[in-house]
Amino acid sequence: MHITGLIEVILYVRDMARQVAFYRDSIGLEITYPAGLADYSAENWVTFASGACRLALHSGGQERLGADTPMLVFGVDDIHSACQELQARGVQIGEVFSAAPGVWVAHAFDPEGNPIAIEQ
Repeated sequence: MHITGLIEVILYVRDMARQVAFYRDSIGLEITYPAGLADYSAENWVTFASGACRLALHSGGQERLGADTPMLVFGVDDIHSACQELQARGVQIGEVFSAAPGVWVAHAFDPEGNPIAIEQ
């Protein structure tokens, strides 16, 4: 077996419309399926273009989350300007810190409390 890479992260959500609005409007991801709807509240599956790995929101979870929820990490070119832009969009984002030499990170949460981060 040869793994070619991570192709998708599925995030189980309770409120699809709210989560779609967050990842589309606050984070700035483009919806790839189903694109162009005015209301996503009845959708069970919504995907976003997010680089080599697709982000999929799925409403079919049964809330059997483990102790640690996966963290979605989005790469950015300029972490300080990205933090300012996210704050302007209403996202409460933490302070920038060095996670390793040359690696800068800031943490936040989506509307359902899933951890997200931006990294430069």
